[in-house]
Amino acid sequence: MRDKIILLVEDNAGDEALTLRAFRKCEIPNEIAVARDGAEALDYLFGAGAYAGRDVADLPAVILLDLKLPKLNGKEVLHLLRADERTKLTPVVIFTSSRVEQDVVDGFRLGCNSYVCKPVNFDRFAEAVKQIGRYWLGLNEPIPA
Repeated sequence: MRDKIILLVEDNAGDEALTLRAFRKCEIPNEIAVARDGAEALDYLFGAGAYAGRDVADLPAVILLDLKLPKLNGKEVLHLLRADERTKLTPVVIFTSSRVEQDVVDGFRLGCNSYVCKPVNFDRFAEAVKQIGRYWLGLNEPIPA
């Protein structure tokens, strides 16, 4: 069985590169799909636009969702994911630089499974990614198909 996909929703090229590098460093073998704005994330998940024809039953094991995104922000994306039967149970980790208390509250109110602030130090950033990967891809019991 092939490894489950991780969907990284990140518009910052530097943070995208750091996240991908951290996953490689931590030897997490899963394929990582990247969406660079909220609309692209929804297209990926629902098989629309450039992703028309993608098997939408093949949902990511976890979605790493930034909050500050173009087109649709992370909160809007999360709201739409939770409103749709196909994605309402898909694990979503808000992975953002925002430490604003209202963002944390809103994230959980909208149904995120976890809220992780991106550390600025690479070693700490890599450790955060490693822990996210270990938990969501190893320890967490996935939703039965």
